Amino acid sequence: MTAHVTGTREEWLSARLDLLEDEKELTRRSDALALRRQELPRVRIDKDYRFEIGEGSASLADLFGGRSQLLVYHFMFGPDYTAGCPSCSSIADGFNGIVVHLENHDVAFSAVSRAPLAKLQAFKQRMGWSFPWASSNGGDFNRDFSVWFTEEEQREGNIEYNFRREAPAPEPLAGKTVQEWQLRGSEGPVAQIAAMTGTDVPTYTRDRPGLSAFVLEDGIVYHTYSSYARGLDGLWGMYQWLDRAPKGRNEHGVWWRHNDEYGKQVRREVQNHDCCSA
Repeated sequence: MTAHVTGTREEWLSARLDLLEDEKELTRRSDALALRRQELPRVRIDKDYRFEIGEGSASLADLFGGRSQLLVYHFMFGPDYTAGCPSCSSIADGFNGIVVHLENHDVAFSAVSRAPLAKLQAFKQRMGWSFPWASSNGGDFNRDFSVWFTEEEQREGNIEYNFRREAPAPEPLAGKTVQEWQLRGSEGPVAQIAAMTGTDVPTYTRDRPGLSAFVLEDGIVYHTYSSYARGLDGLWGMYQWLDRAPKGRNEHGVWWRHNDEYGKQVRREVQNHDCCSA
């Protein structure tokens, strides 16, 4: 463990005031970027996207719920997943509290995933969530907004995600089941996360996370903004807190879990220790 600088209250205050200047500059820069997001050209949406929600079939305009703006979180939950992506899930743990405020500020919110609605609703109940969640299963919505890709695109390197072209997926990933990954030992954080969704690495990574914004004017929907990957960092509530904690993010591999799995993880580790000690 590295030693940390200690000092007097006066030295702390002097260093804190220096940092404050940089924080203020970052805030001003963030405000300016927010204005630039609002100034992006708007793209008219003419395709008739259909979604399944609790009330039945819905159009993209229906997701606005009578409001003029819509924010969509592209939640990684493909049809073959047995559970939602744990990273998306940890972000989604913060949605319940904000939705009521957005809705009362003329902004609708919905998560959207490719899994069938029944799967989404069961997982939503398990996680204790109440925010709107629509299924785009069988439609083009995820593909058109660059958060779902085919196996062929993955294999041949034709995936364009986060406004960049990706290299072809390494062939050893193809067809590997979760059990095969586990037998070979840890193959990195992506394999760990894929295992939490009950899929293999290629299946898991064909769905991607993102945020898209829309506006409804005179009955016409326009796409205004999308962001992906680290562009979603500001939505990940736990990290905003950790960035202000004494040790920061302090990460060593994938440490987060579905919100109901933390206690189970501890129990599994204890059981494994007991078995090894027997």
